[in-house]
Amino acid sequence: MRKIWMVLPVAALALSACVTINIYFPAAAAEKAADKIIEEVWQIQQSDKPATVKETK
Repeated sequence: MRKIWMVLPVAALALSACVTINIYFPAAAAEKAADKIIEEVWQIQQSDKPATVKETK
């Protein structure tokens, strides 16, 4: 009987460790956010490039 009282807390701990939480994001909102981030990155990269000057004769 004493052995059961020792196993019970371990079993309860093992069962509680098996809980999974799933978070679902709306696909449209995630895609919109990704597009916004990509646009911002492209703007930063384009502003980092030096302006080219054409020589006139």
